[in-house]
Amino acid sequence: MDLNTLTRGLVLKVVILAGGLGTRLAEYTHEVPKPMVPIGNIPILIHIMGLYAQFGLDDFIVLTGYKSEIINEYFSSNSQGKIYENENIKQYKYKIKIKNFISDIKISLIYTGKNTMTGGRLKKAKKFIADDRFLLTYGDGISNVNIDKLRKFHQSHNKIASLTAVRPPVRFGELQLNGDSVIEFKEKPRMQKGWINGGFFVFERKIFDFIEDDSIMLEREPLERIVELNQLKAFKHDEFWQCMDTKRDKDALEKMWMVNQIPWIKKI
Repeated sequence: MDLNTLTRGLVLKVVILAGGLGTRLAEYTHEVPKPMVPIGNIPILIHIMGLYAQFGLDDFIVLTGYKSEIINEYFSSNSQGKIYENENIKQYKYKIKIKNFISDIKISLIYTGKNTMTGGRLKKAKKFIADDRFLLTYGDGISNVNIDKLRKFHQSHNKIASLTAVRPPVRFGELQLNGDSVIEFKEKPRMQKGWINGGFFVFERKIFDFIEDDSIMLEREPLERIVELNQLKAFKHDEFWQCMDTKRDKDALEKMWMVNQIPWIKKI
């Protein structure tokens, strides 16, 4: 079986960046890479793939780096079978099980180096992505973004890239003051002014032209350049989104799991 047969298909590939050091979550990442930190004993990486799988996307490329051997071992031990393997790529059949949501997927693990930046990691995946369009997200954030609507939005504007813009919860209670009088108090509301990059991208293959080497951060030169060219659009998502940068973030997601509030898997 040749590489084109392995990589080309009608279903878009979903690329997940899973190689960073995760230093702000050091309570866990000194032992495992951040995408393998669990929510309800299931790695957040699996939860992320579950979000896409419920929209019929079942072909994943995971770009590993820091502690890649732990990700490799997890899928080697828990897969339904090995599809293909060489020095650059390991492919497995895997069955996602998140409570009563079950989905069969294919996962390709590609080692992209311990110190490679996000753009460099993506560039290393180029030869494994045969299609003109693909999706990409980070291995440490989860959302209930509607992937079908995101894809339709991207298709509608004919640009190189779409990102999902989100308003995350602020870290502390928000006060509105009139002089020294408090006129409004909100305990940890969602940000009302401005948006941030929430990940969950759709890219045209042309994005690779803007990444030179391993030292390039996707969020710097490539995205800044396509903004200058008016080639980046934002899909606004005003509902659930949560990163897992810190232990507090991890604990918040764990609490949601414990009370069976799992907005990122609608089919539960």
